[in-house]
Order: sequence, then C-alpha cells, then structure tokens
Amino acid sequence: MSAPLVLVTGGGGFLGRAIVDRCLARGWRVRATGRTPQPGLVAGGVEFAAGDIADPAHAREVVRGCAAVFHVAAKAGVWGPRAEYFRSNVLGTRAIAEACVEAGVPDLVHTSTPSVVHTGAPHAGADESLPLGEDFPCAYAETKAVAEDLALSIHRAGTRVCALRPHLIWGPGDPHILPRLLARARAGRLAIVGDGLNRVDVTHVDTAADAHLGALDALRAGRANGRAYFLSQGEPVRLWEFINRFLRRAGAPEVRRRVPLGVAWAAGAALEATWAALRLSGEPPMTRFVATQLGTDHWFDVGAARRDLGLRPAVDTWEALDRVAASFRDR
Repeated sequence: MSAPLVLVTGGGGFLGRAIVDRCLARGWRVRATGRTPQPGLVAGGVEFAAGDIADPAHAREVVRGCAAVFHVAAKAGVWGPRAEYFRSNVLGTRAIAEACVEAGVPDLVHTSTPSVVHTGAPHAGADESLPLGEDFPCAYAETKAVAEDLALSIHRAGTRVCALRPHLIWGPGDPHILPRLLARARAGRLAIVGDGLNRVDVTHVDTAADAHLGALDALRAGRANGRAYFLSQGEPVRLWEFINRFLRRAGAPEVRRRVPLGVAWAAGAALEATWAALRLSGEPPMTRFVATQLGTDHWFDVGAARRDLGLRPAVDTWEALDRVAASFRDR
C-alpha cells in the first residue's frame, strides 16, 4: 500500500515548513501549494503546486487524491487592503474547504488564530466558550474569524475538521515576530505599552507543528471534529520580560520607554486614519490592534487541546528563547 498523500497549504511558510517536515518524518507523501515556487521543498521530496488557493479550480486540483489537508496559508499582518485579506483568508479557505468536501477528503486541519475572539478587552485564562469577536479593528482578525467559521461548517458535510489557534508563533528561523522586534528596538522605535506587567501566550513553532499532527490524529480517532482549540506553550509569560530577555541576549538594547495604553490606542487610531486618508505606503507605526496586543493580557486555557490533541510544549520556553536570541546575536 502506498503512503498517504497530504496537502499543506502555505507549506513554504514558517509554520507550514515545520508541518511538512513532520509529515515527511511519518513517511507520508506531501504536496504543498503557495504563490511562490519553493525549490527547497521540491529538493526535499515534496510535490509543489504553485497557484492561488482562492481559485476554486486550483483548490480542486491540489486536494485531489489527498488523505488529509493542513490549511495553513493565510495573509497575516495588521495593515493592508481589506480585499487582499478577504481573498486570501476567506475566499481561499472557502475554496479549500469546498474542494475537500467535493473530493471526499476525510480530514482538514485549519490554522486559525486567537485574534478571532479579539474585542479589545483583556483575556486571562478564557477558553473556547468565548464567542467570535465583533467590530474588529483590523482586516486580519475579521477575515480569519470568517475563515474559521467557514472551515468548521463543513464538519457536517462529510469532512472531519478542526481549527487551531496558536498564539504568537516564534522559534528558529522566525521571519516575522522576533526580527521585527529586534529591528524596532535597534531603531529606538519600541516602547512598553501600559504597565509592562501584562501576560500573554507564546507558542514555539515546534509546539504548534506537533499540535497540528496531533489534531489530525484526534480527528481520525473520532475526537475534535467541528471544534476550535487555543494553542500555546501552556504557561503565559510577561510579554515585556519575554521581549527584553530576547533583546538582551540578542545583543540589542532593552526597552525602557513607556507609553500609557490609552495614549498608544489613541495614537493608533489617529495614525490609521492618516494612513488611510493619505494612502501612505507601509503600515502605521502604531495601530489600535497592536496597542491592545502589546498592553493587555491575552492568554487562554489550553486544557481542551491538552486533552483532545495531546498538546504539550516541544521545548522549554526560556531555554529555546535564549537559543534563538543567540542565533540572532551571532549573525
């Protein structure tokens, strides 16, 4: 019997590559898709199909013959045209989900985000009973909420599905969060928002990838179908302690300057209006969404993921952070 074929959308991305590696380690055949060619994946034995997942024809093509799909691809970030977020996150998810049902794919694991429950209010230990948010301050959170709802809706149509909400993914090779923090700190453009004591969840990329494979195992075992799960290292950290430890060990100045949360939020609102009115390039230096992310508690109860998916941290958070910081220092 030939090895099963699995699809990883966004397989060339940070989390996607980690999932691809785990699928290959299980002896599965892997197909990946994305807009940009990935010669490194192909060299590793992955079948790569370049294309736009929001195109239903491409979605049908890439899911054909698959025993499972990991839908990781998304447009992330806090600023940009809503139409781009809608196409990638909503239309892309709809096309993949509908293609799975049409092709009879048994299992779909959808990568979501805790931002789908964002309201601007702090979250401290909340679980999956939280409703999806409303009146989102950025297109990313809004479209990912719609996408999660779309993905989960197909569990009644024959394809088993669950949605995973990893919070602040980081680790070796991180192209997003840690390099951005480092660049802003070195440029003197980073400030502690609020009292600096807020706690947040963080998720090492290996923990997140392991949980995606655990989710597929759970679906096949009759658990998790139709459900969403928060993911993290399982122990919230004080955000600014985490950031300053990383910066210090990466050889960058720690953040000392402070800005009240209300001031940061108001500045974000004003800057968003200015950027939109003048159609300025790039993203504003502060937004309402970023202000609340930097200045409030947002950590979640991951008990359901521990129980159903076997979630556990793949590494010790602080030891792994020190290793990643050292890799930045040594570059």
